[in-house]
Amino acid sequence: MSSVTIENVTGVVIESLGKHGPITDRNREIMTSLVRHLHDFCRDVKLQHHEFIAACQYLARAGQVCDDKRQEFILLGDILGVEVLCDMLTNSVEGTESESTVLGPFYREHPPVLPKGATTAQTHFDGEETVYVEGYVRDAEGKPVAGVTIDIWEDAPNGLYENHDPAQPDFNLRGRFETDENGHYAMRALRPVPYPIPNNETAGELLRMMGHHPNRPGHLHMLLAKDGYRTLVTQIYDSESRWLDEDSVFAVKGSLIGTFEPGRAEHGTDLYLRFDFVLKDAAAEQQIAAE
Repeated sequence: MSSVTIENVTGVVIESLGKHGPITDRNREIMTSLVRHLHDFCRDVKLQHHEFIAACQYLARAGQVCDDKRQEFILLGDILGVEVLCDMLTNSVEGTESESTVLGPFYREHPPVLPKGATTAQTHFDGEETVYVEGYVRDAEGKPVAGVTIDIWEDAPNGLYENHDPAQPDFNLRGRFETDENGHYAMRALRPVPYPIPNNETAGELLRMMGHHPNRPGHLHMLLAKDGYRTLVTQIYDSESRWLDEDSVFAVKGSLIGTFEPGRAEHGTDLYLRFDFVLKDAAAEQQIAAE
């Protein structure tokens, strides 16, 4: 009969993996590393039992917050920079390929399908600035990619997404567009504004514990998808936005910063934004994964 000690408990747990049931190689790799790092963390900070219980109660509260409009664990992962790290580990880029970033907690499936150049705004706000957004989607060789579905979603000038604001129409500032035969897309939207991520409940507790603010710079969410290409989940950040260098979820990348220029007469909007994308071929993605 073995005696568990501070020194050997980590090895005892790791040795138990797969002893009484099948375990995949990947699960063994993940669990071995998780146990080692978690145990080392506890030793490093000399975690006390009452702190362990408090952490369990905190996670229980986080689970109680989750519903169809708020996924608290994704939000906690964002605040800790975990989601953006996992995204970068998953979606490596080469050459001119567009960078991805976090999906965020406000995405909704099946937004309305809109014609090229249509607006996503269903209502008006005081102080709003309209923007005409256009660009081209190409492959890594510079060839246009037609038939790419582009989902767009953003907050309103009051800093709220429509699914968190009862005053906004359903699917306001959300839409689905498609590139034409030249890989061109175009849409009308509103200039996004900075906003605070939900900072009540357990997300707020974590932010206060970290001494961090909840604010995100203004950005447009984009999701580009077509069979044969890696789906791109990304954001376009306003180069003039506050919090650009201090994003609360650490998701800003230099290649994703766009410049909002004065609007052009032919578009009838206050502002103009040109932003192109380069999609990664799915076959190339599969080859990298296999290496």
